Amino acid sequence: MLYTYESIPHKNSLYVILNEILRSEDRQKLTPWFLYLRLVLTALARLPSERYFVNRGVRADLRGEYPGGSTFIWWGFSSCTSSVQVLECEMFFGKTGTRTLFQIDCHTGKNIKNHSFVQKEDEILLLPARQFEVKSCLDSGNGLYIIQLKEIDPIYPLLEPVPVPILEQSAKKNISSGPQATGHQTKPKSSGSDLS
Repeated sequence: MLYTYESIPHKNSLYVILNEILRSEDRQKLTPWFLYLRLVLTALARLPSERYFVNRGVRADLRGEYPGGSTFIWWGFSSCTSSVQVLECEMFFGKTGTRTLFQIDCHTGKNIKNHSFVQKEDEILLLPARQFEVKSCLDSGNGLYIIQLKEIDPIYPLLEPVPVPILEQSAKKNISSGPQATGHQTKPKSSGSDLS
């Protein structure tokens, strides 16, 4: 999956650029990405959405942005792992420095391990526009902060599900449906704290 490819330098990776645009308050920046988003979301719709307990590491102190009991939306794709061993890698989380570990109870996770350039990462991908509740926070010392999250369903869908065509029908006609923004006015926070 092209989405998971890591470019050098890191800032040129497709997922970094796309997630930056998904988090932008300027929704017009998304227009050139519609076809790619439709392709990715259609492919991901074919994978089952499952409940997972996953981890996501960020090399920063994000406690102030996630107070206990609050709810928030991650507007970008969120790469997580089902394996805590993956987090030992300095590229993702490491063992030293200021870090925030998100422990996430999600119900719409997509296991993309078999579709990733790096299968050993045990990657679980959370789609854009997922809403979460902060269950608890812990300062475990030495610059390590742990935030427990639970995925919740928003009052109204923020991203309409992509219909998965039946193979027989898709061979007969051109599928023109894709990701549809809802008619509700919502803006992402300008915060970049849901880093990929």
